[in-house]
Amino acid sequence: MAEILFYHLTESTLDEALPGLLERSLGRGWRAVVQAGSQERCEALDAHLWTYSDESFLAHGLARDGDAEAQPIYLTTGEENPNGAQVRFLVDRARPPDLSGYGRAVLMFDGHDPEQLEEARGHWNALKAAGHDLTYWQQTPDRRWERKA
Repeated sequence: MAEILFYHLTESTLDEALPGLLERSLGRGWRAVVQAGSQERCEALDAHLWTYSDESFLAHGLARDGDAEAQPIYLTTGEENPNGAQVRFLVDRARPPDLSGYGRAVLMFDGHDPEQLEEARGHWNALKAAGHDLTYWQQTPDRRWERKA
């Protein structure tokens, strides 16, 4: 079963928090899939990951770019895992696919959006019932992650 981490954004936006988590994943030698809830969000993340920092960028690609299997980070709205990722990020209300093929999954949700909060609770209950190992992380006022459950 996959280890599943719920990341409750309370102090920063997804665009601010996601690059750091992706950097950590790549630093561990993992490939990642980022599944977004809409094609528009995928396109926005595509642009953002190239420009989020003056000192760095995160190499990534979408299906249209080709060579999906060579991408360290693959952006999608679907359930595929063409780059053999060990970690799957679910953002912007993406629905979790079968996660059994991953070592880790990260569900990120906006704590200021009541619909995202309710959906995250539903995903927590369903994934817990499926036997996955779940942890819940919330941001502190200084934007660090603190394990709550």
